[in-house]
Amino acid sequence: MFTISLCMIVRNEEDTIERCLGSIKGVADEIIIVDTGSNDRTKEISSRFTDKLYDFEWIDDFSAARNFSYEQATKDYILWLDADDIILPEDVVKIKNLKETMAPDIDVVMMRYNTGFDIQGKVNFSYFRERLSKRVCNYKWREPVHEYLEVVGKRMDADICITHAKPHGRTGGRNIRIYENLIDKGTELSPRGMYYYARELKDHGKYTDAITWFRLFLDSGRGWVEDNIAACGEMAHCYTAENKHPEALLSMLRSFDYDTPRAETCCQIGYHFKEQGKYRQAVFWFELVLNLEKDENNWGFRQEDCWGYIPCIELAVCHDKLGDYAKAVAYNEMAFEFKPDSLAVLHNKKYFEDKHKSRDLKRGNPYVVT
Repeated sequence: MFTISLCMIVRNEEDTIERCLGSIKGVADEIIIVDTGSNDRTKEISSRFTDKLYDFEWIDDFSAARNFSYEQATKDYILWLDADDIILPEDVVKIKNLKETMAPDIDVVMMRYNTGFDIQGKVNFSYFRERLSKRVCNYKWREPVHEYLEVVGKRMDADICITHAKPHGRTGGRNIRIYENLIDKGTELSPRGMYYYARELKDHGKYTDAITWFRLFLDSGRGWVEDNIAACGEMAHCYTAENKHPEALLSMLRSFDYDTPRAETCCQIGYHFKEQGKYRQAVFWFELVLNLEKDENNWGFRQEDCWGYIPCIELAVCHDKLGDYAKAVAYNEMAFEFKPDSLAVLHNKKYFEDKHKSRDLKRGNPYVVT
């Protein structure tokens, strides 16, 4: 059985830190909290769970702070969490079992990071992160923002999830400010830095600048394939926001240079045509999704709904617009299989039932909700 050091960096997390630390009972054999300048009750609350509290002067570098926290660890493996993460009870059980059964030659354990949820609380956005690592390997965190742990050695993909439970309304320009300070100092961004800076620009509505940086990232030829694919989709969103629809389509299609089509991209292309009233083209791309094979071990960003529910519900809409009532009903039933509690599916079901009763109705049909 191996032991675990939980290492966290925090700042002004009084609203979430107790929930986080309370969720890991029985998981961590040691808890290390590195505070980067809190002026609220974060340290007071943390002290209820551990006496290993450290101060670290913030220098606009997340990796520096995380590396300092890792230097304090003393157990066999290191687990990292953010203060707004939690480990659900079923995943606590899985980690406890992992501690008992994992082969000693495993250096890194990848765990799925669930960060997006629908209104029913089901996961609709997730990706893998390097979550648990062997301490003696002395792995280092890289990048000042959107940092990652640079790992080598034998890896394991675990059926364990970390849940991101970020409170609503927490926003700010910290990350984009760090990037812009680096650029002002003449620091050359790494490919990963270019990609994430472009995403920050997009999220702040700076679409023209974001497109420039997405293109710089892709043209560098040095990006991770999953980031390349995601960058194409993000760049397309920027073009769409600027009403440059042909450029948006070309950006989406560019993702096929890097790998076989992904459901997320095909759905994005489907929406592109649907929003222009080109329902036959939209049908092609939404139907293509249903013939794709999902790689459960892919480490890239994954929007779960794009692999079933979304194409089905959208095909119901498109076929209704094309006048194919039977296919529209059939695809809505398929969407029901994915999400039986979906309000859109239930609305459509009633709409189709009413339509069936009034097949001679030619005008004034209610719009099918998506």
